[in-house]
Amino acid sequence: MSEALLHLDQVTRTYALPRERLWAPHPVVHALRGISLRMASGKNLGVVGESGSGKSTLARLVMALEPPTSGSVHVLGQALNQLKPAALRAARRDFQMVFQDPYGSLDPRQTVQRIVAEPLAVLGGSSVADMRSMAADVLNSVGLRNSDLDKYPHEFSGGQRQRVAIARALITRPKLIVADEPVSALDVSVQAQVLNLMQDLSQQFGVTYLLISHDLAVVDHLCDEVAVIYQGRIVEQGSPLTLFHAAAHPYTQALLAAVPRVAPNSTPVSRKRSAVITQHRAPAAACPYAQRCPLAQPLCDAQRPELRSVGDGHQVACHFGAGNVSLR
Repeated sequence: MSEALLHLDQVTRTYALPRERLWAPHPVVHALRGISLRMASGKNLGVVGESGSGKSTLARLVMALEPPTSGSVHVLGQALNQLKPAALRAARRDFQMVFQDPYGSLDPRQTVQRIVAEPLAVLGGSSVADMRSMAADVLNSVGLRNSDLDKYPHEFSGGQRQRVAIARALITRPKLIVADEPVSALDVSVQAQVLNLMQDLSQQFGVTYLLISHDLAVVDHLCDEVAVIYQGRIVEQGSPLTLFHAAAHPYTQALLAAVPRVAPNSTPVSRKRSAVITQHRAPAAACPYAQRCPLAQPLCDAQRPELRSVGDGHQVACHFGAGNVSLR
C-alpha cells in the first residue's frame, strides 16, 4: 500500500475535568475513541457530526496542536507526536490550517502582509522582500490585490478575511490543509464563493483538504469521501454519493433527515419526524448510539459494532443498519 498523506491509527483523546469534590477523582471526557483514518493525496475527506462529537478535537490532533492520549498521527509518513519541536516546526510546511472564525483567527494589530507571511517567518530562510513577494502572489491566487498587503483585518468583510486566512495557509505550499468549519461564520451568499475558491485552489496547487463540518451540503460540494463521527467514533464512511443517497447507519440517516427541504412551490416539505430518541437504555451500552437508535436491540448493549465493509468502499459500524434516507 502506498504511503498515505494522512494516517490516523487508533487515536484516542481524553480530557480530565475539574474535580466535583476535593478528594474526588477527576471526571474524564473521551473526545476520541479509537479513530483510524487514511487519506490519499488529492482525495478530500470530510468529517461530519453534531456538536461535541469530536470533530474539532480531531483537527487539533492532526495539526499536532495537542498530542493523542494513545495511538498515532502520521503525515507523509512522519509520526507527529514523536517529532522533536524543531522537526515538528519544519514539518508544518506540509500541513496548515484554516480556522472557523475569520474574525478571531487574524491578529487585528498586524497587517495582511505580516499575517499571510507569518508561516514563512516562523520557518525561516526567506528575506523580507521574498516574503512580501510570495504574500502578494498568494493573495492574488485567492482573489485579493497587492494593495491589500498593507491593510488591516478590520478593513475587510468576513468573506475577504477568510480569503486572507486561506492565503496564509497556502503560502508554504502545503500538501494538506485542515479546514475546521471554514464557511460556517459566513453569509450563505459568500459561502459558495469561498467553497468554489477552495475547489479551484485544490486543482491549482495540488492541495488536499481535511474538511471538518456539520453542513452536509458543504461536504458534498467539496469532498471525495466522508466520515461520519459520533461520540468520538467513526460510525460510517464512504463516498458522498453513497452516504447521502443510501445511508446505512441510523445516525447518518438522522443527520440527513434533519436537512431542511423545500418543495418546488416554495412550500416546506412535510414529513413525519423519525423516532430518533426512544426509551432510556443502559448508559454503558456497547454501541454509543444505542440510547437514541430506533433499531437498537439487546445485541447493541452487549457488543460494540466495528466498521465493516458493505461494498464499494462503504463502511458502517452498525449491527442492523440499512440505507433508506437520501439527501439528493
